[in-house]
Amino acid sequence: MKRKLLYITLIIVILCTISLIVCNRTIKKHTSAQIYSEVITIPQNNVGLLLGTSPKLKNGNNNLYFDYRILAVIELYKAGKIKYILISGDNRREDYNEPEEMKKALMQKGIPEKSIYLDYAGFRTLDSVVRAKEVFGQNRLTIISQRFHNERAIYLAEKNGINAIGYNAKDVNAYSRLKTNIRELFARVKMFIDLATDKQPHFLGEKIIIGK
Repeated sequence: MKRKLLYITLIIVILCTISLIVCNRTIKKHTSAQIYSEVITIPQNNVGLLLGTSPKLKNGNNNLYFDYRILAVIELYKAGKIKYILISGDNRREDYNEPEEMKKALMQKGIPEKSIYLDYAGFRTLDSVVRAKEVFGQNRLTIISQRFHNERAIYLAEKNGINAIGYNAKDVNAYSRLKTNIRELFARVKMFIDLATDKQPHFLGEKIIIGK
């Protein structure tokens, strides 16, 4: 009985490992041509979709993922590569508001308020991407986040009929991103499950027109 249980456990571990590898490689392969790290080479789009994160870590330190994404938006906007910024993030609690924090940070860097739109229901990357099309009417997007996040978001966008490219914000150091990278591997498997089951955003709502 113990040996049988051991074999079953081993098979499950092997299948999980294969799933992680296959999902990761599939996403990387299918999005490599849509990923940009230099502002001079990236094509122009009307709207940049900034994926939300918290400005602070749990220990109170600055969240470099947040800081670097803000800098990436500034680069694109000042270079004329995007005209409007759609900030999509989590606002499910009164004391936690990713879109508003990112908006404040962008305005402090000189981005005019009229160029910024907020999506408060970007609870997950899937929600952010699908709502950009279904609520904000965007079929073309420049997605702004770190490379690992951009890859998954672009894959989701393409599967939802959106022509998307990604601009990579600077990544954090290897030690800080280890936990994030491990979590990302499982998020990629979950993404394929969501696509297979036609998972939809938590909320949609009334249409919001960008630029009018």
